[in-house]
Amino acid sequence: MRAVDVAIVGAGPTGLFAAYYAGFRGLSTAVIDALPAPGGQVAAMYPEKAIFDIAGFPVIKGRELVANLVEQAAPYQPEYLLGVRADTLDLVDGRPVLGLADGARLACGAVVITGGMGSFTPRPLPAAAGFSGDGIVYFVPRLADLTGHDVVIVGGGDSAFDWALALQPLARSVTIVHRRDRFRAHAATVERVRALPVRIVVNAQLTAVHGTTRVTGVDITTGDGGPQTVPADTVVAALGFTADLGPLTTWGLALDKRHIRVDSAMATNLPRVFAAGDIADYPGKVRLIATGFGEAATAVNNAAVAIDPSAHLFPGHSSDGT
Repeated sequence: MRAVDVAIVGAGPTGLFAAYYAGFRGLSTAVIDALPAPGGQVAAMYPEKAIFDIAGFPVIKGRELVANLVEQAAPYQPEYLLGVRADTLDLVDGRPVLGLADGARLACGAVVITGGMGSFTPRPLPAAAGFSGDGIVYFVPRLADLTGHDVVIVGGGDSAFDWALALQPLARSVTIVHRRDRFRAHAATVERVRALPVRIVVNAQLTAVHGTTRVTGVDITTGDGGPQTVPADTVVAALGFTADLGPLTTWGLALDKRHIRVDSAMATNLPRVFAAGDIADYPGKVRLIATGFGEAATAVNNAAVAIDPSAHLFPGHSSDGT
């Protein structure tokens, strides 16, 4: 069983900033995430979306924010345990021990849970149920991979229209298919897409996917006619995600629906276990990335004192050592 000062469960923006801050405090850190790359929901769901509410950045794309956070933590050499889930948490002599899905066990000085909305699973595209080839995706990690593609996007929410905006300059064609004639997406985003050469098909369903090893076309069926086959190299199923706290519900944490209750120190009801970011809850909580950054610093500073009661809660400003 390996030992680490702080185990961070969740490699989204809040978890990555917690890794930096733990390193700044001289603590060894392991960052655990079921996804195969750091960045959490930002990297998986909207890597190319512009983010406007990060202090100091008038605008920054999700991918750039994640890259900056990884670079910020890099001097402290956090260990990344990616593509593996934290399954169990036990308390041994009052200290947390994490059991991972690959059989590894980590003896931790403290645990900081930064799991966002928990594990998330894309809602399936019914028409693709029997299709085993390539070309059905639920998010687009690299826009450039779809350069020159005929892209069909299924959905009417913000994600669908964000993907349309991002892909239209690169793709050969972009078509949005939505089952209603009204959209959940922000009205201003819808109008921006309408101003582009993007085909929007409403009151319609994607009813079949053609191709063997990869998508070659799809059938779109509207209420007033039979199916129409249109060319497609890639189908983006922007139908949303279902969130699940998964094994966290068995750890003995005090939960409020899908969130972990914490106090002003970001401490949970379990000793040496803290939570920060979207997964943490307290009265007056505002769920922003910016809020998560502050909560990460608060959690790590309090974890440092839990690990070593002689440590100062506030270690000073990062600029003090320059």
